Amino acid sequence: MPGLRALPGLRASPPALLLLLALALPRGSLAVQQLEPGSRSAAAAARVALQYRNFQAGSLGGLRALGQVRKATLKNIPESGHKYYLQFSTEDYRTGEDAGNCLATVLFPKKKSRPVVSIKCSHTKDQKEIQEEDNKFYQRIRHQSKPITANNIPDSYGNIEPALEPLWALAVAGSSSIMWEKSTETLGYFLAQVKSVRQWMRRDDFVEFDYTVLLHEMPTQEIISCHMRLTWLPGQPLKVKHFCAPEGHGAEQGSGAESGSAAGPSAEKGASF
Repeated sequence: MPGLRALPGLRASPPALLLLLALALPRGSLAVQQLEPGSRSAAAAARVALQYRNFQAGSLGGLRALGQVRKATLKNIPESGHKYYLQFSTEDYRTGEDAGNCLATVLFPKKKSRPVVSIKCSHTKDQKEIQEEDNKFYQRIRHQSKPITANNIPDSYGNIEPALEPLWALAVAGSSSIMWEKSTETLGYFLAQVKSVRQWMRRDDFVEFDYTVLLHEMPTQEIISCHMRLTWLPGQPLKVKHFCAPEGHGAEQGSGAESGSAAGPSAEKGASF
């Protein structure tokens, strides 16, 4: 991502950078603004980049949360939209420990479409450790004798039982797809709660779940209810199909990859996980 490597020089020599951009861009297209790292817009764009990464990685052991934005630049591209150039730290989603740094660009298009993200991150965990965590989560799910069901994760006190951690981690990874796709320059999303989850029994190695999740929309403070069908196998791309309906409004058709065929929900009473 050649554009990102110019970030360290932004503070040191802005006139030189602006001159280079002026030469590289068509006449009238230049509008570059260095943002305060602590600004809401910089943090919001960084979260969108991480949501894209968490979904694309498809790894429960490798989930990350935003740490601190180090540098942020906004460029107005008249024919396309607003593009953010970001440098930020990340934390392990479960433990809060340092997970490495990221360089990212996020383009919020003028037309109504999902943000375009490019992101590259360093790692503090080695890949083998992440794969082992993924396999541990997977085995805990696969070794259930009955379909897994659960409600209200976290509970009304904000607690998540250790046995429910794999279901919550899957919800974080899957809903990251929804939050990335729905985000705009002025609206962002956080996963607030899993209202319900139920497993679909399959004949292959994949695990598949129906989720109802609640997303907290910022800054409107609305709670958005979304249904998603999620299919996962460690080492394979995460597949999510969803639709969302704001409370008190009609359904909004969602998107996402097909989750594949399933044997269908078991008629048996689900196992509480």
